[in-house]
Amino acid sequence: MATKPIGLFHAFLMVVLITFWGSSFVVVKIALREGLTPIAIATFRFLIAGGLFSIVLLGKKQSYRSVKKKDLPTLLLLALSGITFFFTAQYTGIQLASAAIAAILVCLLSPILITVFSARIFRERLTRRQVLGIIVAAAGTLAVITSGTLNFQGNERFLLGILILLSTPILWTVYSLFGKKVMEKYDPFIIVAYVTMLGGVSLVPFSLAEDSLQQILAMSLNGWLAVLFLSTTCSLLGYYIWFYVMNQVGAAVTSTFLFAEPLVTVLFAVTFVGEEITSFVVAGGLLIFTGVFLVTRARKPMKQA
Repeated sequence: MATKPIGLFHAFLMVVLITFWGSSFVVVKIALREGLTPIAIATFRFLIAGGLFSIVLLGKKQSYRSVKKKDLPTLLLLALSGITFFFTAQYTGIQLASAAIAAILVCLLSPILITVFSARIFRERLTRRQVLGIIVAAAGTLAVITSGTLNFQGNERFLLGILILLSTPILWTVYSLFGKKVMEKYDPFIIVAYVTMLGGVSLVPFSLAEDSLQQILAMSLNGWLAVLFLSTTCSLLGYYIWFYVMNQVGAAVTSTFLFAEPLVTVLFAVTFVGEEITSFVVAGGLLIFTGVFLVTRARKPMKQA
């Protein structure tokens, strides 16, 4: 689709969307403080979101029949990599490290890895600008991880959270590369709906294993509000806005707003959950942002939140 100038209304919608997606990391932190486990939050979020998507698809009867059986294994892989394992790792990382660091590593490293693996798989040659961007982003990642020190003694919990968070860009790369062709083959919203439903169902065995499904009976009001916010605004409404604006102005313009997502998270994390952001994290985030800009100026990333 050709790129079009973005109007005030569409820009407003994208600001609303990035506010939803950027604040989601902090909302998860609030849900964790209410006693919910990372797996419970992910399970409740995507079971509810999957139910909402199924209601939408009921109004599009041809949607259920439009996906061929031979593509269902691919959809299951997308559900596992982009929902089940991805959000379990992300929410666990938020619990052990912080919402701000999670947003920086999850949102900004994914485009870098997608570019690198795409080059390897499709035998594309990276430009000097892209190589420079990868080096700059790697330096920024090191700054965020270490926060100025290589001594993690007494802070093993934080280090474990970082290591878990570093798996999320890998999972999203798998989701993006395997999802690229199927997204082009079908209506992307329908694929997101299927992936959301399958991802939510695939989380149930993990919730049963840790016996966290019973938490739904003891959830506080804040816990319910957090889960409903993630399900409705970040999943269903968020993707409606995303695909609507993308169809109106093109993916290139729409995707540029995504780079503001970590900034929104940092502001919300400092304001609402009292996270402290060190100068090394800020500097590292800026370096990663610069690296992403150098590597992905012309790319069209798939979105997660």
